[in-house]
Amino acid sequence: MQLSTKHLLGIKDLQLSDIELILSTATQFKEVLQRPIKKVPSLRDTTIVNLFYENSTRTRISFELAEKRLSADTLNFSASGSSVSKGETLLDTVNNILSMKVDMVVMRHSATGAPHFLAKHIPVAIVNAGDGINEHPTQALLDAFSIKEKLGKLEGKKVVLVGDIMHSRVALSNIYLLKKAGAEVMVAGPPTLIPKYISKAFDIRVEYNLEKALQWCDVANILRIQLERQNQVLFSSLREYSLSYGVNKKLLDSLNKEIVILHPGPINRGVEIDSDAADSKQSIILQQVENGVAVRMAVLYLLSNKQSFA
Repeated sequence: MQLSTKHLLGIKDLQLSDIELILSTATQFKEVLQRPIKKVPSLRDTTIVNLFYENSTRTRISFELAEKRLSADTLNFSASGSSVSKGETLLDTVNNILSMKVDMVVMRHSATGAPHFLAKHIPVAIVNAGDGINEHPTQALLDAFSIKEKLGKLEGKKVVLVGDIMHSRVALSNIYLLKKAGAEVMVAGPPTLIPKYISKAFDIRVEYNLEKALQWCDVANILRIQLERQNQVLFSSLREYSLSYGVNKKLLDSLNKEIVILHPGPINRGVEIDSDAADSKQSIILQQVENGVAVRMAVLYLLSNKQSFA
C-alpha cells in the first residue's frame, strides 16, 4: 500500500486510509525498536536533510533518530550560522542543498505555509515538522498512535485539548486527525486563547471550565502556553493561568474516573501541568516520545516509496 500524497504537509491533506496506513506501519517499526539491533536497511542510499529554521529539541532528535534507524544518510541544517543570516532566500537555500543530491526534506519553519511553498518548487518529498501556527502533522500522528495504543481505538473516544489553542499547530493537526478518525473533540482554556470561530468551523465543543472538560473526556492533551507567538497580553499572569487551567494530581483525583494525560512538550512544569500529574501513572508523555520515533520512521519510509520493509 502507498500514501495518496507525495508529501506530508498536514493532516488536513490526508485521507483516513493514509492515517491508518501510517499508524499500522508505525506499529511494525515499534517492534523493530524493541530488538537488540534497532536498525533496518529500509532507507539505505537515501539522503534526508533536516531543515530547521526554528528551535526544536524533541522533534529534531526524533527525526534524526528515525532516519538513523532506517539507515538513511542525514544532513542537518540550522538557519542560525548559515547563509540565511546573509540574506539567502529559502528557495535558494533548498536548491543549493538539493544540488547535493538530497532525496527528502524534513522542514520546520516559523512561517505558515513554508513547506507548501517548497512543495510547489522542488521535486523531492517534504515532511512538515511544524510551520508557524498552522500544522505539526507528525505530532498529531504520534499522539493518535499513543492514544490508540493505550485505549485500543480512536473512534468514539472523547479527547480534550487544553490550553493555548489559538497559537498551537499541535492543536490544529490533532483536531483534523481526531475528527477524521471518529473521535469526539473538545477544546478548553481561557476565552482569549480559543479562536471564536473554532466551534462552528470544526464542529467541536468548547469549554472554559477545566474541571468540566476533564470530567467529560477520556483523554486530555495538555498544551503549552506559547508566549513567543503572542504579541499581546492574553491573560493576567502565568500564576493566574495555572490556578484556573493548570492540571494537577489533586484535580485528577477529584474526577470520578481515570483519564489519560498527554503533552507534546516542552512541559512548563507548574504552569499548564504540575509534576505530580505529568509523572503520574495516568500520564503517557514519555510513551509519546518513544512512539514519535516509530511514527516518523513510518512516515519517512512510506514517503520514500521503497518496496522492501527490512
